[in-house]
Amino acid sequence: MSRRRREPDPDDSLFSAQAPRPLADRLRPAALSGVVGQDHLLAADAPIGRMVAAGALTSMILWGPPGTGKTTIARLLADHTDLHFEPLSAVFSGVADLRRVFDAARQRRRDGRGTLLFIDEIHRFNRAQQDGFLPYVEDGTIILVGATTENPSFELNAPLLSRTQVFVLHRLDRAALAELLARAETTLSRRLPLDEDGRAALLAMADGDGRYLLNMVEALAGFPPEPLLDPAALANAVQQRLPLYDKAQEGHYNLISALHKSLRGSDTDAALYWFARMLAGGEDPLYIARRLVRFATEDVGLADPQALVQALAAWDAFERLGSPEGELALVQCVIYLGTAPKSNAAYRAEAAAKRAARETGSLMPPKHILNAPTRLMQSLGYAAGYVYDHSTSEGFSGQNYFPDGMERLQLYHPGGRGFEQEIVRRLAYWQRLREKAHRGLGEAGDD
Repeated sequence: MSRRRREPDPDDSLFSAQAPRPLADRLRPAALSGVVGQDHLLAADAPIGRMVAAGALTSMILWGPPGTGKTTIARLLADHTDLHFEPLSAVFSGVADLRRVFDAARQRRRDGRGTLLFIDEIHRFNRAQQDGFLPYVEDGTIILVGATTENPSFELNAPLLSRTQVFVLHRLDRAALAELLARAETTLSRRLPLDEDGRAALLAMADGDGRYLLNMVEALAGFPPEPLLDPAALANAVQQRLPLYDKAQEGHYNLISALHKSLRGSDTDAALYWFARMLAGGEDPLYIARRLVRFATEDVGLADPQALVQALAAWDAFERLGSPEGELALVQCVIYLGTAPKSNAAYRAEAAAKRAARETGSLMPPKHILNAPTRLMQSLGYAAGYVYDHSTSEGFSGQNYFPDGMERLQLYHPGGRGFEQEIVRRLAYWQRLREKAHRGLGEAGDD
């Protein structure tokens, strides 16, 4: 499809072309084929690629980490489809700005040209502002392209999501970052002063963010050709980026889920990795300690009764020692839980018991296990026939403790791993005694 020449920027001046431009801006691709790392969306047979080929864009949300090309893709979509590109940032824009854009788009449409409205950080708009887009998206006044680093499921309202397609951009992998680095060195007409380990470290420090990589490249461009920097020298030369981690948003829930499921899968090494990732991102260690206690009861349970003891002890040790010394106690707990036998039998028993309680309502306990502190209660049969378990030869009476008329339920099903093997043996023993006691009652009734 033919591409219309980009309209001049009103902020451009006679001397703007001579002003310095960041390397990331100079390397911005001129075509979608130049965007790295997002072929799953932009290739000819991919969703956005097919839209561009057909010349028919729909409104969309581009969701991905920083530095993955969201703004670049939006600009190129406008270029490739002859739409006027109108960028706004939700951080700096309000209702008046949106009204101005919608009025201009409506006039532009009457003149025969469409508008691609790009909203950066669209999740920053409140619900009412998001609703304001709906009529203009529905009638085609604008093609909305929103960019967000946050999960749209949580941050965007349902009506807006129902009128847009959500496309997930991947963090840039090593190959994509290496391609960006090669392009940057070509543009700079020089190779960066890095040895092989230093180049690998530079790509690792970018952490999937192409813009951050190019900013580091620009910082290194002024270094002399010699000596070549190794990873240690590189770390001293550029500021190391903190890992992406928002304790109140999706990153928080993703990593705690990864830790929990790694422990459940008895992959202790993976659990240690996610634990370290959470600490590196600034997570409160006490939050992790609480989740480890939960894991000890939910996923280990009575397969290893010491798991809960270990988790509580680690929590207590951290509170006494603080960070960083106390973190070793949490590491010890992660290792213990990761290597412990697993059982969710107690978790399932809790759910089954709650379900049975809801279904049976307010059934009274059988009278023989009720106390009878008054004469009236004695006359009504309270406590009549109760057998004190300790006075039997086995220390087990086998009496019924469920409500009269209610079928006996087995709510707890031990998994047979770890200590639960012993619990299985005990339950089977008591069941044999219970059956024996019931047979005895039946024989006595026959007499």
